[in-house]
Amino acid sequence: MTRKHLGQNFLFDPLILLDIIRSADLSANDTVLEIGPGPGRLTRLLAERVKKVIAIELDHYLFNNLTEELKDLNNIELVLGDALKFPFERLDRFKVVANIPYYITTPIIFRLIEARKSAESMTLTIQKEVAERIVAGPGTKAYGVLSIMVQFRAEPELKFIIPKEAFRPAPKVDSAVIHMKLRKGPAVAVKDEALFTRIVKTAFSQRRKTLANSLKAIKDIKDILIQAGIAPQRRPETLSIAEFAMLSDILSTIELTT
Repeated sequence: MTRKHLGQNFLFDPLILLDIIRSADLSANDTVLEIGPGPGRLTRLLAERVKKVIAIELDHYLFNNLTEELKDLNNIELVLGDALKFPFERLDRFKVVANIPYYITTPIIFRLIEARKSAESMTLTIQKEVAERIVAGPGTKAYGVLSIMVQFRAEPELKFIIPKEAFRPAPKVDSAVIHMKLRKGPAVAVKDEALFTRIVKTAFSQRRKTLANSLKAIKDIKDILIQAGIAPQRRPETLSIAEFAMLSDILSTIELTT
């Protein structure tokens, strides 16, 4: 029995599950963290291939079933709790492989990025549209805050699409498996990461406007854009991460509107 409020949509096809595992680039010495193991099909396949699996399940009913279902495997640690509150930083190096509920996709990705000193990579089954936004490049409709902030700290690659009919119960949209290798350092160096984030979010808060207009909330920026070699009439979705970083570094030396 699935619980709709927990976003439970389970995969049972062993061929798809094995494709997910192949996408994760795992070795026999890896520790894998699985979020939302559900019925435990992927959990078992992972445990047969890696050193250890830590599986975090929020649903008490599923957790109890997993305890019984996986009792023959001694390299699985089952955790009953909320993955968003799990202390990832306390773990040694690990890789994440998970079919996560759509409603926690963005917060769990950023939570794992925060834990990048311990997390090596994420291989996630998520909503197709979100995966396309994560990997999008400048000049595309899908490119935005999520694209930039994930690519700033990770190298994402969309591996393959999973049709909605493969899940039980079937969701309303297709899914995608995305692999994100976490960077050791940011994609581009910035002097003030908080300011960089603020500029990106402010620019895209009014993405139909030109940069000169959308960034007015921070500073009358037209001359600064020209100084940076960026035409003021450009729209935010046309700027690369490097251009946002350059703009952020220039603005870091100027008194801004709070």
